[in-house]
Amino acid sequence: MSPTVIKFGILGCAEIARKVSRAITLAPNATIYAVASRSLDKATKFAAENSFPPETKLYGSYDALLEDPAVDAVYVPLPTSLHIHWAVVAARKGKHILLEKPVALNVAEFDVIVKACVENGVQLMDGTMWMHHPRTAKMREFVSDKGRFGDVKAMHTTFTFAGTANFLTNDIRVKPDLDGLGALGDAGWYCIRSILWGADYELPEIVTALPGPVFNEAGVIFSCGASLRWKDGKIATFHCSFLSHLTMDITAIGTKGTLHVHDFIIPFQEKEASFSLASESWFNDLVTGWVPKPSEHLVRTELPQEALMVKEFSSLVDAIKTKGSKPEMKWPTISRKTQLVLDSVKLSIEQGFVAIEVHE
Repeated sequence: MSPTVIKFGILGCAEIARKVSRAITLAPNATIYAVASRSLDKATKFAAENSFPPETKLYGSYDALLEDPAVDAVYVPLPTSLHIHWAVVAARKGKHILLEKPVALNVAEFDVIVKACVENGVQLMDGTMWMHHPRTAKMREFVSDKGRFGDVKAMHTTFTFAGTANFLTNDIRVKPDLDGLGALGDAGWYCIRSILWGADYELPEIVTALPGPVFNEAGVIFSCGASLRWKDGKIATFHCSFLSHLTMDITAIGTKGTLHVHDFIIPFQEKEASFSLASESWFNDLVTGWVPKPSEHLVRTELPQEALMVKEFSSLVDAIKTKGSKPEMKWPTISRKTQLVLDSVKLSIEQGFVAIEVHE
């Protein structure tokens, strides 16, 4: 049997919506059904520029799209400040929600979104694409292997890119009324998610922001970092920035092994991605090299990670629609933990880099 095809509506014409709309087209169980903007002209232009199917419904308001009974799910790439309103409205209209990250301005707002989704029986998933790459599952096999990796002791992650002058002045991610979390929300989200992934989603006990964050004139974070500590003694650090060269690194260190990946958010190539690992390495006899040397592992995929994200999300929606399944709560739970740590970093910065206890 061919899969049920989930009909997507896209709320807004953000740059990231170009990538995700292509992903919807590539996913075998999804299709672009409608797009909405604040003006019909903008929706029409966006659909034409991105080669949407000619039968795509075009709407000049988000409300109009959400009123369309044929729309199964919505992708929401709107500024973070608008998430709480439009995600709640979408949930109340019975639309399943693929929500861009960061999911909200704070965990209290996200809890309102989750509550609306639970009450209306709709699936919620955030748009953290790398989680769905088959490489991520392969890396999970290694860090879960007690014999080769052991117990995680430390995680260090980085996501930086050098924004252009236009980006640093005009992008929504530098505007306090649109995406007020700045680099912490945009880039730090990925760092925090990868740390939680490495810790098997166990929340840290303490989060402490690192001194020296950089802000723009409006008070939006351009660069920052933090350290995290768990009750069992494991630690993590991350650095995120709009001011440094493109870097996307994870280092996960266990008692018996080490994992390195240098393109964890967006692979260097769309259809293949690699990672390296070392297990029980030591020095050779003259201490001039390693034995055994780290090994490189290549993972290929026919569908890019964003299409795999759409495919998984659509499968969950299909199960709810056709089999009466309940929404999968794994994804909102992971989103909430990521937001909770992000909130703690922000609070630590605001309070002068003090240690913040993390409570669910």
